[in-house]
Amino acid sequence: MQEFGTLAAIAAGITVVFFIFLLWFVPVGLWIAATFSGVRVRIFVDLVGMRLRRVSPQVIVNAQISAVKAGLNLKISDLEAHLLARGDVTSVVNALIAADKAKIELPFQQAAAIDLAGRDVFEAVQVSVNPKVIATPSVSAVALDGVQLLATARVTLRANINRLVGGAGEDTILARVGEGIVSAIGSAETYEDVLENPDIISSTVLDRGLDAGTAYEILSIDIADINVDKNIGASLRAEQASADQIVAKAKAEERRAMAVAQKQVMTAKVQEMRAKVVEAEATVPRAVANALRAGNLNIQQGEGV
Repeated sequence: MQEFGTLAAIAAGITVVFFIFLLWFVPVGLWIAATFSGVRVRIFVDLVGMRLRRVSPQVIVNAQISAVKAGLNLKISDLEAHLLARGDVTSVVNALIAADKAKIELPFQQAAAIDLAGRDVFEAVQVSVNPKVIATPSVSAVALDGVQLLATARVTLRANINRLVGGAGEDTILARVGEGIVSAIGSAETYEDVLENPDIISSTVLDRGLDAGTAYEILSIDIADINVDKNIGASLRAEQASADQIVAKAKAEERRAMAVAQKQVMTAKVQEMRAKVVEAEATVPRAVANALRAGNLNIQQGEGV
C-alpha cells in the first residue's frame, strides 16, 4: 500500500511537470492575449512553430499586438524573419509606430535594414522628428594676421532616414565642421573681423554642404564660444628675429676671424720683405769688393795742398 502511494506521488509529479512543460511549449495564455487584442495567430501552426524554430513567441506576439493597436498592418512572418536575422523586433516596431504618428514614410523593410545595419532605428526616427544638438570640441585656427583663435560650435542635426544605411555618423559631421571652422578663420583678414561677426564662420561652413554622404542633415551651425589664444604671427616674427640675430653674429665673427687671419698674412709678408731687404743690403759690400778687384771701380783720392 505504501509503495502504491509512492508511485502515485511520482506519477502526479510527472504529470504536473508535463503540464507545466506543455503550457510553456504551447503558450495558451499568449494566444488568449493575442486573440483579445485583435491579433490573429494560430496556436499550433504559429506559436508552436515558433518554439520549434527557436523564436520567442512572446517577442513576436507582443510586437504584433503593439503594431495592431497602433493601426499598422505587419506580417508575423516578417517579424519572425527579422528576429531570426538577429534584429531587434521591438525597436523596429516602435520606430514604425513613431514614424506613422509623425507622418514619416518608413516601410518595414527599410526599418529592418536600418536595424540590421547596426543603427538604432527608433532613435533615428526620434531624431528625425526632434533634431538633436551636438557640440564640437575646441577648434584652434589662425587668422591671416597671425592671431590664433579657439572656437566651439553647436551643430543641430536631423536624421535622414533614407541615408541611415551606409551614411556616415556624427564623428564625420564633427570632423567636417571642425575643418570648416579652421578654413573660415584662416581666410579672415584679422581676428577682429571674426570676433565682431562670428556668423561668417557659421554661414561659410554651412554653405559647404558638409552633410553630404552622412546619415544626418545639418540644420544649423552656431558658434557657441570663441576666444583669443595667442599671437602666433608675433611669436614667429620674434623667433625669426632671434634666428637672424644669431646668424648675423655668426657672420660677424666669421668676418672678424677672416680679418685676423688676413692681418697675420700681411705681417708675415712684411717680415718676408724685410728679410729680403736685409739680404739685398748684405750683397752690396760683396759687389763693391768684386768690382774693385776687377778694376771696374776707380777711387780718386784728393790731392794734398
